[in-house]
Amino acid sequence: MTGAATKILTVFEDVIGVPLPIRVRCWDGSEAGPPDAAAQVHFRNRRALRRVLYSPNELGLARAYVSGDLDVDGDIFALLDVPDLVTRLGENRLSGLPLRSIVRAAGTFAGLGALGLPPSPPSIEMRRKRGTRHSKARDSATVSHHYDVGNRFYELFLGPSMVYSCGYWPEGVESLEAAQFAKLDLICRKLDLKPGMRLLDVGCGWGSMALHAAQNYGVDVVGVSLSNEQVEYAKGRVADAGLTDRIEIRVQDYRDVDGGPYDAISSIGMSEHVGLANLPVYTAKLHELLVPEGRLLNHAIAAVKSLSDKVDDGSSFIDRYIFPDGEILPLSKTIDALELSGFETRDSEALREHYALTLRAWVENLRENWDAAVLQVGAPRVRTWLLYLAASALGFEEPHRLTIHQVLAVKTGDRGASGMARSRESWYRPIEVPQIETGPRID
Repeated sequence: MTGAATKILTVFEDVIGVPLPIRVRCWDGSEAGPPDAAAQVHFRNRRALRRVLYSPNELGLARAYVSGDLDVDGDIFALLDVPDLVTRLGENRLSGLPLRSIVRAAGTFAGLGALGLPPSPPSIEMRRKRGTRHSKARDSATVSHHYDVGNRFYELFLGPSMVYSCGYWPEGVESLEAAQFAKLDLICRKLDLKPGMRLLDVGCGWGSMALHAAQNYGVDVVGVSLSNEQVEYAKGRVADAGLTDRIEIRVQDYRDVDGGPYDAISSIGMSEHVGLANLPVYTAKLHELLVPEGRLLNHAIAAVKSLSDKVDDGSSFIDRYIFPDGEILPLSKTIDALELSGFETRDSEALREHYALTLRAWVENLRENWDAAVLQVGAPRVRTWLLYLAASALGFEEPHRLTIHQVLAVKTGDRGASGMARSRESWYRPIEVPQIETGPRID
């Protein structure tokens, strides 16, 4: 009698349309697939199948994994890197299968006892969102969902730098901490920061950019974030550094920022939360807050053309678990909004490969600190982040899915003056990275 593993593997290969180089194990002790596969998928119970049956796309598999009904042993990258796996699941290929295949799949699931009421989603899943999309109240709630889960958890995979955005890995930079130092320094150079200037850091996170700019470039900084936990952590770091007279950290929406004008603005990994509809509001507000010839550095993930017209209907893993209401826009939309607000775009640098390296470093940190992370936030959330970070790394390693750009824009002054040097030579002079702590942070 054929075991559950063979039947399940057959159905999934039918749906995906390609052979799967994975080993499948099931609750009945059966196994199927290559014995030497780098990744093994373990269906611990029939509920895992029901989750897939009711959401036959990436969300169903994510729910099964996050809940612990399904386990992945071995190399999770090997599973996620099956050609077009995530794309095919995201397209919900079950609906495009011939009727005969659908009937066969349904019969297999029924024979395995997988039919029944749909299982409740894992408790950490964000489902019903209240209020208008990207209203101040809703943005505050969605940001809190992602960031207010415990600063000590983020320490475990971000490392001492506490920077939650793409690092910069030029030749000679080999550690995550050095890459984040190099990234912050590159941004400061692009903004041409000098002692006595005032910097606004929009979406300041745990305060790393504010601290770097104040300590290394002598500027005064205002940092704003919607995350209460981030702000409290950042304030503590500022106090420890003795910089409370130079750095102010606030819980504040970018739309409510005052205290201008500022000489420069950094926005690092924040504009993904703004949304297409509010992008003109965002760029106009930042333009208003800058002095003439002031610079804005907008560091943000961008969608490639094939993704630019897709609107998340709330059924994806990313929307439900990671970035509710997040919108990854094509670079052209960002530049259009900047220039319509009065900015002149002066530079755009793609760092796609750099983000892939950063994400793999975060995955390694999370794996090394798995038990400590589970103690901090529980197994479901740690599983969620591992899945998200690993899938994102693969997404940035392929050239036609995701990318990331640092866009430098200037609020031109009298007669169109920009204050820009004639070359970028000063941006890319060798970066002197100090001795930085590395390794596990929490036992």
